[in-house]
Amino acid sequence: MKIMRKSLVALAIAGLSVAASAPAVADADAAGCDRGSIVITEQASKRILVLPADRASWRERKVRWAWAPNAANGLADLAGSWSNPSDAKLAERGGEKYLLTSASGGFAAVVPYPAGDRAYWAANVGGPANPHSIELLPDGNVAVAASTGGWVRVYTASQGQRSTTYTEYRLVGAHGVVWDAGRNVLWALGTDALVALSVGGTPAAPVLTEQRSVPVPAKGGHDLQPVPDRPDLLWVTTEAGVYQFSKTSGGFSQRYAGAREIDRPHVKSVSTNPRTGQILTASVQEGHLCTWCTDTVRLAFPRAELALHGAWIYKARWWIG
Repeated sequence: MKIMRKSLVALAIAGLSVAASAPAVADADAAGCDRGSIVITEQASKRILVLPADRASWRERKVRWAWAPNAANGLADLAGSWSNPSDAKLAERGGEKYLLTSASGGFAAVVPYPAGDRAYWAANVGGPANPHSIELLPDGNVAVAASTGGWVRVYTASQGQRSTTYTEYRLVGAHGVVWDAGRNVLWALGTDALVALSVGGTPAAPVLTEQRSVPVPAKGGHDLQPVPDRPDLLWVTTEAGVYQFSKTSGGFSQRYAGAREIDRPHVKSVSTNPRTGQILTASVQEGHLCTWCTDTVRLAFPRAELALHGAWIYKARWWIG
């Protein structure tokens, strides 16, 4: 029964209209301005979707851009590992923009945006490992965190589109990776610890070395994201709540602006709009058919909700660039 219901939901979500070049439709709550877009990992239809950040677009199911691996983008051989998309974010390198995406079935890729017609790098890193997060490094290599596998790896993507050579750091419940250009380290979040890793060696033979490890204040580290214009801070979510971590003090705080709206259990993703400061979160929705998903995301500063009824959203992030 669950499989049938998921199939019906997927068909409905797959019917979303795509207007890749259309501007955002102004909504009353948007004060007449384009606040940018939001990217979601939509697990029912198994697609990455980018939607304008206004109620009208979500209500009318207007999608600016959609992506999944297939024959047209040269990734048909990896499509079997594209189950339960687990991460999506925008990165820039060398004047080019990329979708960074992973899926619990083992898929990980860096895809040129908006073309989406090929992969800078792609691999099946192993379905049993359950990859949850991905990051593009300055040298062109790619970091991947896998929760069930309990590892953070740096793949030598700089050496080839399908390179599977990697170096590995063991981290229980690895869920998040973020590159810190200011400190030149890779931050990684696991079940019990937030670690800073230096990436040494060469692009062809990278080496990961732990520089720092800080216990998280509650078990189940999940999402890890930078705080724009606040280089000392990182967003950290756990099973219990949402924190800001100070790299200088090593402390985790729940006493930040907007905590009453943002801080709650089981937040799967958190990010800040670098233009407006508006904060976006996605958390487990009670009663949802998918027990780790939602069809509604929350905003703070100003407060709002955006609902894509019937969707299976795992993570939602600002898509600004």
